[in-house]
Amino acid sequence: MASGQLSRAGALACTGCRHACHVMLYCDTKTQLFGRIPIRHIILMQMRFDGLLGFPGGYVTPSEETLEAGLSRELLEELGVALPILAEDHVDCCQAPASSHSSTSRLITHFYVKKMEEEQIKEVEKEAASTATDHGQEVLGMVRVPLYTTKNGGGLAPFLSHSFIGNARSQLVDSLLRLDMIAPEELHKALGHSLKLSTHSGEDLQAALTRTEAKRKRF
Repeated sequence: MASGQLSRAGALACTGCRHACHVMLYCDTKTQLFGRIPIRHIILMQMRFDGLLGFPGGYVTPSEETLEAGLSRELLEELGVALPILAEDHVDCCQAPASSHSSTSRLITHFYVKKMEEEQIKEVEKEAASTATDHGQEVLGMVRVPLYTTKNGGGLAPFLSHSFIGNARSQLVDSLLRLDMIAPEELHKALGHSLKLSTHSGEDLQAALTRTEAKRKRF
């Protein structure tokens, strides 16, 4: 078992721990970007209220509800759809990085993966923007993960360079490999390019900070 990972039984036996459940909803697709770039799979993530990317889900209370019931409740609030989540959809659980939460109690994250039909995924996207109670508040919008790479390096690499909540990025990467959604060498290349983009973004941010500091001093 990898460092930080727990068994489901071990996680539920943890006293004084908070639990959060999230799910990766995905489907296969034959559609193509611009009619020539295979999209291959549709994976749903969301832009959170804090500006970070993450998977749908939230906090659950195992003493009052099962992990799956709690996750389904959170999905209804965030997606506007009551999706049935099964224990068989559970992939792993681990202790979340300390930087991902402010509580003094330990946070254990439970990750699920659920495959759906393309029409079901589209319905989730529609309901999330029209009926979900959390839309525009805790959830700023659903996003699809681009699994392709364009000629100029666009697609997966820039997406991976964004800021993710907790271990959401590693959950995504692990799922891409485990489900054979992308060739390991292709993913490795995208991650390498993503690192370069992150460095460039840091330089841009520093330049913007310098400009705003100069203006701030004027006033």
